[in-house]
Amino acid sequence: MRVFQYLSQWKSKAKDGIQQSLLVAKFLCLLHVTNNYICSPVMVYGPSMLPTLNLTGDVLLAEHLSPLLDKLGPGDVVLVRSPDNPRKTVTKRIVGMEGDTVTFLADPARSNRHVTLKVPKGHVWIQGDNIYASKDSRQLGPIPYGLILGKVLCRVWPPEGFGSLRQ
Repeated sequence: MRVFQYLSQWKSKAKDGIQQSLLVAKFLCLLHVTNNYICSPVMVYGPSMLPTLNLTGDVLLAEHLSPLLDKLGPGDVVLVRSPDNPRKTVTKRIVGMEGDTVTFLADPARSNRHVTLKVPKGHVWIQGDNIYASKDSRQLGPIPYGLILGKVLCRVWPPEGFGSLRQ
């Protein structure tokens, strides 16, 4: 009889443990979906987006639905999978959408030569705000729309820079 009491006690503890584990699993699934498909915080750093973003780093909030819904336009700051190194994500500003004609300085450090071209279908033209220290569409050419990972909503850190990044 004592064995049955012992087993029923463990049965209720096991049931509670399974319920708690399922709750944690549901939370982790929700966190995964939110982070990968809805919005996520992103740490960015480097000179290519000076003066908009800090050289030493900013934390941005990026949403991932706009690229899927074709809700991007010129002036939007976006996260892009680097065409050179797929393990790397870069932050740039959209200058032109497919069908747009863009004019840019070919090599701003050495000449004032302007180049004009039309952005092909399924591509965007991206550039860093610091044209002297940015590897962007001027070197890489038009970027396939499928490489865009998300649109930056706002800067959340540092606190004095909190807000939108629109120009």
